[in-house]
Amino acid sequence: MAVATFFPCQTSINNRHFLSHDTRFRSSLRVSSRRSFSFTVRASSTLVLESDLSIQQDRNSKIDVFSCPVCFEPLLRKGPPGFNLPAIYRSGFKCGRCNKSYTSKNIFLDLTVTSGMKEYVEVKPGGTELFRSPLVSFLYERGWRQNFNRSGFPGPDEEFKMAMEYFKSAEGGLLVDASCGSGLFSRKFAKSEAFSGVIALDFSENMLLQCYDFIKKDATLLNSNLALVRADISRLPFSSGSVDAVHAGAALHCWPSPSNAIAEITRVMRSGGVFVGTTFLRYTSSTPWFRAFQNFGYLTEKEIEDLCKSCGLINYSSKIQQSFIMFSAQKP
Repeated sequence: MAVATFFPCQTSINNRHFLSHDTRFRSSLRVSSRRSFSFTVRASSTLVLESDLSIQQDRNSKIDVFSCPVCFEPLLRKGPPGFNLPAIYRSGFKCGRCNKSYTSKNIFLDLTVTSGMKEYVEVKPGGTELFRSPLVSFLYERGWRQNFNRSGFPGPDEEFKMAMEYFKSAEGGLLVDASCGSGLFSRKFAKSEAFSGVIALDFSENMLLQCYDFIKKDATLLNSNLALVRADISRLPFSSGSVDAVHAGAALHCWPSPSNAIAEITRVMRSGGVFVGTTFLRYTSSTPWFRAFQNFGYLTEKEIEDLCKSCGLINYSSKIQQSFIMFSAQKP
């Protein structure tokens, strides 16, 4: 595939470096002006900028839907408008409070706390690190996930239909596909055009790159309201009350701390927001915690319900088939 050279772009705020891109970008990404995208950020506090920054006076800087993973303040964005891969790639993101910049030079926007660090390397539990492997990322939709059918998973098409039934009240809003893996469901949500925007979010760099490899084969997805974001499920880069729906397919058992993750999901959802997840069940309290891999934790249906309710979610419901469970809960 042809490769185009992206010209370096630099801007400054009071002579401070803000955005610098000197990368190579595939020619398939072209900014589309056919669709516009905007959000009302429901921040709990007013954005306060340091006195030596004049970002607010810069008409080219706009508050974005994404927030700083350090302080949760909405990020300021410089670049072309639009909530699609080409526009986000060509944009720079900065937190006015932390003075930290975030980049999308690797196709996805890296909104982890460790983004940009040069010396410190954080190693996650084995279950998380496994999915950062290029091999596992490549195999995920090429045989890995198909094996889930043996445990009662009905298959991606049926799971998508089931999830959309739960998401009816959230249609037209912003959906985050958390722990999206290779974007199997992110692509389905985006193509449905049922949501104003879809964010494919994962901690694995290689899963997001694999997601992009699938997306670039479909021109309609390249210019759809779809973003690729690297983030930690226990520190989501969104303001409180700014997300309408969260989906987490086959993910709960992989999270280092399901309670922290669901608490974060509750925080970022607006009132009435819907959370839908699927996972493998641990049938009873006597069933072993670990199955295929030692670092994967499986919960009972009662434990999942207890987690959701203890994090403040209501209207819990679930559908179970063998060890497959799809559950849903809502923020009051």
